Amino acid sequence: MYEAFYGLKEKPFHLTPDPHFFFASKLHTRALSYLKYGITQGEGFIVITGAIGTGKTTIANSMLAEIDEQEVKAIQIVTPKLNPDDLIIVTAEKLGLSTEHKTKGQILQQIEKELIRLVETGHRALLIVDEAQNLPVESVEELRMLSNFQTNGKPLLQSFLLGQPELRSLLQLPNMEQFRQRIVASCDLKALSSAETHEYIHFRVNAASETESPVKLISDEGIDKIFQLSQGIPRRINTISDRVLLYGFLEDKKYLEADDVQVVIDEIKQESVEQADAQASGEKQETKVEKDYAKQETLLEDLTPPSAQTKENQSGIPSDILEDVTHLRNMLQEMRYTLETSIEYKLKVSRYIDNAINRKLKQLKQVSNADGEESKAEAKQDVGE
Repeated sequence: MYEAFYGLKEKPFHLTPDPHFFFASKLHTRALSYLKYGITQGEGFIVITGAIGTGKTTIANSMLAEIDEQEVKAIQIVTPKLNPDDLIIVTAEKLGLSTEHKTKGQILQQIEKELIRLVETGHRALLIVDEAQNLPVESVEELRMLSNFQTNGKPLLQSFLLGQPELRSLLQLPNMEQFRQRIVASCDLKALSSAETHEYIHFRVNAASETESPVKLISDEGIDKIFQLSQGIPRRINTISDRVLLYGFLEDKKYLEADDVQVVIDEIKQESVEQADAQASGEKQETKVEKDYAKQETLLEDLTPPSAQTKENQSGIPSDILEDVTHLRNMLQEMRYTLETSIEYKLKVSRYIDNAINRKLKQLKQVSNADGEESKAEAKQDVGE
């Protein structure tokens, strides 16, 4: 929307991970170096952890953009919660193998044959597991078992694990000792410092600029305010900076000062308060509905003859399947919340744009009226003379 206004060829602060916008902070450079080191070793596990929005996926994409596709076949899995069997199936399908009507043993044989074929044709397989903190312990152990595939003493599959800090806690469990012994490098990403936040914002603006000369759109004092609210988390920095540039576009300002950034921050905080109030109201309503439903269930149970009372898992469905169904239901609820939040944000931006346009129209009308009055006064003066 505002790219042409600022002389940019694309949005500098979009949320989608893009290797073109990879910012080489000290820790991010180290993490990328670990990934490249892992590629050269061709064995073991590389573990990259960090809080939400610290740039783990961006680093992985940057590494993938640099590797030679003729030598490495990268398989990327974003895992919600995969049990060991599902992990094997997904890995096989990512390799282009058919898993329908096949047992786990048959699928593992297919995977091994395909990995050997890749090696024989001058390739090797790289498995990248994103959001790995969601994996059950049994699935992490399954990854270790996959790394046992070898030919002529060389491993056939190498794995990179990217995840939130919970992944480190998972790997510190006593029964993860064998897995830990195969970790060749690990790095925990932290938030950017204040100085790095300044460099990060200037880097992304200039990476999106149409000119080669340095471009500065936000004052240092304004960036300080962005750092304070974002706490140095790159994804938060992107969200706030994008809003700041949108505000500047609507207000016809090509350079944003601290006061301009503060206006946007106040709007974001107000939206957060309104959203929290709406969520609290919704939770109260849901609680009331749940209580009423529970009360009805109790009354129904009282009316049910003892011989016909339902027992847990009476249907015969295995408990692990019931847990997976519950997890999938929770995932769908999270997806719905994410979509609703995204739509709500777009509606707020639309309302903000409408209000900004109305303010501009009022200003133009006032200027027009003032010009009209001045013209009338000049006309009267000419008549009097």
